[in-house]
Amino acid sequence: MSETVPTHDIVIVGGGHNGLTAAAYLARAGLSVLLLERLDATGGAAVSARAFAGLDARLSRYAYLVSLLPQRIKDDLGLDIRLARRRYSSYTPLPGDAEGRGLLVNREDAEATRASFAEIDAAADAEGFAALYEKTTRVAAALWPTVTNPLPTRSEARAALGDDELWEAIFERPIGEFIEAHVDDDLVRGVVLTDALIGTFAAAHQPDLQQNKCFFYHVIGGGTGDWDVPIGGMGEVTGQLAAVAGAAGAELRTDAEVVGIRPDGTVTYRTDAGERTAVGIRVLANVAPAVLDELLGTPAAERASFPQGAQVKVNLLLKRLPRLRDGSIAPEAAFGGTFHINEEYSQLQTAYERAATGAIPTALPCEIYCHSLADRTILGPELAASGAQTLTVFGLHVPDGIVVTAENNDAQRERLQAAVLASLNSVLAEPVEDLLMTDSDGLPCIETKTTQDLEHALNLPGGNIFHGPLSWPFLEDDAPRDTPAQRWGVATAHDRILLCGSGAGRGGAVSGLGGHNAAMAVLEELVAAGA
Repeated sequence: MSETVPTHDIVIVGGGHNGLTAAAYLARAGLSVLLLERLDATGGAAVSARAFAGLDARLSRYAYLVSLLPQRIKDDLGLDIRLARRRYSSYTPLPGDAEGRGLLVNREDAEATRASFAEIDAAADAEGFAALYEKTTRVAAALWPTVTNPLPTRSEARAALGDDELWEAIFERPIGEFIEAHVDDDLVRGVVLTDALIGTFAAAHQPDLQQNKCFFYHVIGGGTGDWDVPIGGMGEVTGQLAAVAGAAGAELRTDAEVVGIRPDGTVTYRTDAGERTAVGIRVLANVAPAVLDELLGTPAAERASFPQGAQVKVNLLLKRLPRLRDGSIAPEAAFGGTFHINEEYSQLQTAYERAATGAIPTALPCEIYCHSLADRTILGPELAASGAQTLTVFGLHVPDGIVVTAENNDAQRERLQAAVLASLNSVLAEPVEDLLMTDSDGLPCIETKTTQDLEHALNLPGGNIFHGPLSWPFLEDDAPRDTPAQRWGVATAHDRILLCGSGAGRGGAVSGLGGHNAAMAVLEELVAAGA
């Protein structure tokens, strides 16, 4: 048999959540699907892990919140993914404030939120803050329903919004202008800007608008912009996707490292039994575009051209929540949403400028999430009864260029971890180190992941959590739309190969959109071909 004769209808490279989503859709449509995953389990970045020896705590090790997973995908695939809505949107202490005051945004109590604005001497911004998010809700209402359809054109998306002034503010002008037009306080502006910087190394007024794209995806999820906690951890999301795909007949092969792809659909991969090949009528690449280029034999010439990640992630397991300097705020409220540290508007700009020189920001901007407050199921009975809590810290403005090489990764990881702890301790009434649990080996329960760690563990070039620069949720008016793959935002230079990961149009975050949209393009192609 010639190796160019298809062995499967679909070969999927990579078993992250998008690859599993595509596998589930296509297998349920009756196609023969082979999914190849180089690790010993599927799930990619959306996994739960017992990170600390001897302790029954299942942390969402990499990805940790869900916002952009559409209800349509859950309904289509029969997923029973439960999400916990957090009462508090955010808490942000005033850096260096002698009284430890901070801004607590309570999504269920507008009056309490207004009082908190007044407490930090920013009462005048309460109305502008609310107005800003009323406008982003209108953007979400107009464009969120389009994400599971073929990409609209820029003109169609603009018409769907129906507000030229708002369109200009979000899609044409730097997001810093939009923020500054609504709120004046340095801390309040910073709270808004952080949504534009998660995993994105950018400044508020950057002309390429990468910050705007990041901001857009952070405020449209579910039509509301809410970021929810997955009950059972991220592994529950991908576990259900894998179960649906497997039940439909997809073959999910782990410990299978893809080492080459040819434009004719031939995929070469290695297992313990040696090198093998599979040939797909279509190959779906649930890998970063830069990785796909390497597999096709056309890699980027320089590492500097890789899309850089820009974050450090720290997971902690604590005996209890830390006490705050502001004794009027209960830790359960402060950690019940997104806890911002050193994220004033001016601090974010200073951190960006320092990181651009290759140095770790002096006051590292950080965001903290406490999964265990919303979901005690991730802790075993003994830990849950003890009052233990998990914390996830996401440090901003840490571009991969700061880490640079595998040789200095260990040293930089230590420096970054120290910077994260120093940032956290700057707003606490007690050192967080004193609250760390110890594992069965006597080691403190803290785990730090640099961009290099993500590249090595998950094959993310430069540790970029989005697989590359984010794209708008529409096509330019003059962009080609001749094929289903082009219309769904999953086309590559080769007709038989489609993107199905976060590097596809509308990719990024745990959404399933890359997988869904690639599957829809394949099914549309087959219908058009009369298959």
